Amino acid sequence: MSHQKDIELSEHLKAAVYGANDGIITTFAVVSGVVEANLPVQVVIVLGIANMVGDGISMGLSNYLGERSQRRFWNKHKKPPSFDSSIWHSGAITFIAFNFAGILPLAPYLLGFIGEPLLNPFPLSIISTGIALFFIGSLRTILTDGHWWLNGLEMLSVGTLAAVAAYLTGSFIDRLIS
Repeated sequence: MSHQKDIELSEHLKAAVYGANDGIITTFAVVSGVVEANLPVQVVIVLGIANMVGDGISMGLSNYLGERSQRRFWNKHKKPPSFDSSIWHSGAITFIAFNFAGILPLAPYLLGFIGEPLLNPFPLSIISTGIALFFIGSLRTILTDGHWWLNGLEMLSVGTLAAVAAYLTGSFIDRLIS
């Protein structure tokens, strides 16, 4: 593989990991915050999907703008590296990864509309979120160095920190306004 292809693949990997990680974490943050505030399941679904669409578009387009800004910088300073790929690639990869991964924390809630609603889908949301974070973190080692399980634990730790913060914030605000 050429050096240029390696650079392009690394940029796509970065966009995919960034999008997937944020999709899982922010969607689960919405789920856990809503659950801790004791709001109905419908609110979990509405806010979760609205978050996925809005934040996914924002992240994808922000990635595109960042990529375009970087290229304009290089052009202005007359030191442009070779860019073979479209600047839309990173934004599209971020958006797709965000939404594919972001659906996992909502899956237990959405399954209730397909079949019999679950009595308490939140524990399954925690499990699916944890598995998704660990799995995506582990997958990074296909293209990078490192131990798969350490990369999985690293991403799981970041997600856990964000989820706990969202859950505690939901609890605090619920108590504050109740």
